[in-house]
Amino acid sequence: MSTTRPARTGQWNTRPLFSHPARPGGTTIAAARSALYAWGGDSGYSTEGDVLVNRTADGVDLNSIWATAANAMSLYNRERSALAALISYPTTNVGDAIPQQVASDNFEVASEFGEPEGIRSNPNALILGYDFQDYDLASRFTWKFLRSATAQQVQDALNRALEADNRLVTGKLLRRLFDPTEGTNEHMHRTLGLWNGTDGMTPPPHAGLDFPSTTSHYLASGNAAVDPGDLLDAIDQVRSKGFGINVGTRLIVLCHPAEAEEISTFRAGQEANGVISKHDFIPSASAPAYLTAENVVGQVAPGEFGGLEVLGSYGPAWILPSYFVPQGYLAVVATGGPNSSLNPVAFRQHENPAYQGLRMIPGRDQRYPLQDSFFQRSFGCGVRYRSAACVVQVTPGSVYTAPTWAWS
Repeated sequence: MSTTRPARTGQWNTRPLFSHPARPGGTTIAAARSALYAWGGDSGYSTEGDVLVNRTADGVDLNSIWATAANAMSLYNRERSALAALISYPTTNVGDAIPQQVASDNFEVASEFGEPEGIRSNPNALILGYDFQDYDLASRFTWKFLRSATAQQVQDALNRALEADNRLVTGKLLRRLFDPTEGTNEHMHRTLGLWNGTDGMTPPPHAGLDFPSTTSHYLASGNAAVDPGDLLDAIDQVRSKGFGINVGTRLIVLCHPAEAEEISTFRAGQEANGVISKHDFIPSASAPAYLTAENVVGQVAPGEFGGLEVLGSYGPAWILPSYFVPQGYLAVVATGGPNSSLNPVAFRQHENPAYQGLRMIPGRDQRYPLQDSFFQRSFGCGVRYRSAACVVQVTPGSVYTAPTWAWS
């Protein structure tokens, strides 16, 4: 009797993992997933005399499954998870010197004979490192299992590997955003989170505002339920330092659907969980039809942004619910869009393209790669812009505690 790994427990988004619409000019993760299920009919037989099993119980050639899985892996690697792409920027660097403020150089009045002032390097740049690690997962099939299994049963293991990789990458990027703990990479560069007020670093001044060394972008709400003040405090922390206010960037609120539902009740001038709301929550363009005696002034948030559902807007921020975000936490993020260099977190990959993305590697017997195959991913991360996001823990306490993640 074969054994299977116990299923993970916990609440998950019922929306299909790779179901967002195709984007112009490129394939999608949905295409990768659909490739694994595009089967029908007998695909032929292997003729080697020493073959123990060469097809599944429903007549699909195992080598054909391997070839199609490899093609699906290629499609999958062209587009990362929508949530991961919105908060991160792909790079092969082990670290960067990143200015921590939006640079602003000034023109001067030109003289007839003078030389103009030159643009200088930003003195507020920090040396920020990105960690790196190798991860792997194996799928192992006995020849007896392959002989009795259907193609869909075999493909299920491959799809589970794609889902596990998505959780791994998205989870690690979110943990870096939500956890202020400092680390180092293999070159002893410091890997940092957002401003935490305890590491001796001070946010650079912006627009005439100076910030104390105790400035933290990890806030405790002091309330058992999310209130309008939590959102405004986090939004102000980001915007006051020059992020999320420029053309080409957008403020988004990443939160668990439970917090998103509570935010959807906020109305300007009305009390919500003990705090008077300054703004109205406005449903997005994809919201179900509803009746109201009031008129919406201004542009309504789109129903989708970067492949993720937009529930609505609150003030200048769009609300994006996700079960990847732990309940009781929310993050206001200034994003430039999927994979933008303006995004707060670096997604580090190996400098050799052969080691980038999720790789599927044949096992010990090269003749039958499907029997003992490996899935491998090498990557790391680190915060690039410490001012570009602010995290709030919804808690009656006054001290921020990083979330404990129920999944990896």
